Amino acid sequence: MVNDFPRELYSAAATRALDAALIAGGIPGLQLMQRAADALWQALSARWPRGRELTVFCGAGNNAGDGYLLAERAHSAGWAVTVYWVADPQRLQGDAAAAWQQAQAAGIAIQAWEPDLPLRGVLVDALLGTGIKGEVREHYAAAITAINASGLPVLAVDLPSGLDADTGRVWGLAVRAALTVTFIAAKLGLLTAEGPDHCGQLVFAPLAELPAQRPAPLAQIMDLPGLLAERPARALAAHKGQFGHLLLLGGDQGMGGAIMLAAEAALRSGAGRVSVLTRAEHVPALLARCPEVMVRAVDERSDNSPLLAQASALVVGPGLGQSAWSRALLEQALGAGLPQVLDADALNLLAADPGLAKALDERSLITPHPAEAARLLGCSTAQVQADRPAAVRLLAQQFGCQVVLKGVGSLTTGLATAPGILGLCRAGNPGMATAGMGDVLSGVCGALLALGLPPATALQLAVQVHAQAGDSAAQEGQWGLLASDLIKPIRHLLNGGT
Repeated sequence: MVNDFPRELYSAAATRALDAALIAGGIPGLQLMQRAADALWQALSARWPRGRELTVFCGAGNNAGDGYLLAERAHSAGWAVTVYWVADPQRLQGDAAAAWQQAQAAGIAIQAWEPDLPLRGVLVDALLGTGIKGEVREHYAAAITAINASGLPVLAVDLPSGLDADTGRVWGLAVRAALTVTFIAAKLGLLTAEGPDHCGQLVFAPLAELPAQRPAPLAQIMDLPGLLAERPARALAAHKGQFGHLLLLGGDQGMGGAIMLAAEAALRSGAGRVSVLTRAEHVPALLARCPEVMVRAVDERSDNSPLLAQASALVVGPGLGQSAWSRALLEQALGAGLPQVLDADALNLLAADPGLAKALDERSLITPHPAEAARLLGCSTAQVQADRPAAVRLLAQQFGCQVVLKGVGSLTTGLATAPGILGLCRAGNPGMATAGMGDVLSGVCGALLALGLPPATALQLAVQVHAQAGDSAAQEGQWGLLASDLIKPIRHLLNGGT
């Protein structure tokens, strides 16, 4: 049985525990394996209805058992099927051994894989399971290389071999599948870091109803309707003073565009009033673009305390730079004791002087991309990407604030409804990898924070609506997508549009 993708995302260990609980509850392991093969065959037939050839790669574990049973189903349907084993099937045990014997009994051609053997039709990756926690071994690596070089469509069983189920990192190399059918529980690593590039289309097959007593998930996919429901309604007698005063600080010399994008996004996200502190050279352009914004030109010696005292929340960082002017604005903002969003060069200044972080608290939001996160943590970008869940948790612990680690499968710390569970944004697209996208996100975050939403909710809603707006704007194509293209869809989505 195949159904919609679930919101709860589990670890590999939790998935194995759930599998064991189902077996202990009375479902034989071989029956679960047969259900997995049925789900694979259903998904395979739907994706490639005209396919008549199948080449299955089998490893040593239960994934191999799923592969052998899938081969038997395709063979029974009249497909030409070849199975290549990378681990000797005579060493299989339990249900996987029974599956191999069933495929043998059906008369399927099963042989050891060698690099010069032909590959035909749809390829099935049943090599490695969720237990991998080290570099792919040589013989498996050679098989994965051959699969990826074939140019043929690939179906991955449970997850692409070589991909870490918990983090989405690739252990040296991994299968690049066109379709992945995952079982029992959805795994976090399928949806973040390198997971999406290797999984292709994702299909979830539960195989059985999960027990009522189950481990806590690692993360949960964020839901826009649920987050929108957290916003207060606007009364008929409402006035602008009830919806917050957001103050944005940034736009050093030559970097006025960033603060303009953030300010316009904030206005479109429902803030009652929006003010900007920036360099004098940007004031005319900003007023021409957004006459609704209140703008003040400031230098290093400006006393901004009166305007800071009027603000409900702050955004610091878009186009901020790292000059003396930049640091002066950041220090004044941090000293104001207000809910605040820190992004871009505000994060770089924070990384250069960790003592500034003393001003952060649970009302503060930081929005680093992986390189900024690496600077804040004092490690490499590769280390951040190797374990994004650990990185986002460490950032929250180290800085005592709300965090989103941006990138494919953006992660937020602590769902508002379940603080220990990460939030994951499944929306977004590669067209958003362009300048200014983070500035727009900062503006949305700041507006929702100024409106008085709980900080965790403000961050999650901003991340989700920003990503979905990117998908809406990309309907005309991902190439040439501009950050400003998101502003109209953001307003539409925040008003309940789809």
